[in-house]
Amino acid sequence: MNSLYRVFVYGTLKRGEPNHKLIENTTNGYAKFLGSGKTVTKYPLVIATKFNVPFLLKKSGIGHQIIGEVYDVDTEMLKKLDELEEHPDFYLRTEEHILLDSQDQNISDTILNEDTSLIKAWIYFLPNFKTELLEQQMFSSYSNNGSHGLKYRERYLRDPSYNHRKEVVA
Repeated sequence: MNSLYRVFVYGTLKRGEPNHKLIENTTNGYAKFLGSGKTVTKYPLVIATKFNVPFLLKKSGIGHQIIGEVYDVDTEMLKKLDELEEHPDFYLRTEEHILLDSQDQNISDTILNEDTSLIKAWIYFLPNFKTELLEQQMFSSYSNNGSHGLKYRERYLRDPSYNHRKEVVA
């Protein structure tokens, strides 16, 4: 039996977003959508680099409670997510408290049976970022089709010789 891990996604991995296909693809492992939620702690969520990547900056108390989705994933899927997020070399996966949306019709019975809407889940953060990112517009929720007009550029469309990490990493 494979262990399950709770993961909170806030950006391109959410349903309807460009990288959600990774979670949907069963050859990558098991993933079950549990429901919507938001971080208990406020964090800055910014869209940066010339590829318009959403970054959750590891700086608590600034920004907003971040709205996202909670999944149970197995070890194989967690490895695939770690690969996409380049954990631990670029993003860092840390466990945080998430408040589940009790109004979400998709909330799994297994979660409701836990007698609390407060859970812990893994989140991918950018830990070492340039401080000027804190001067950018901060969002509580990400959508590639948001009113910000900043369309995410998927990896296969990017110039592989350009290192966008230099734009954000301190």
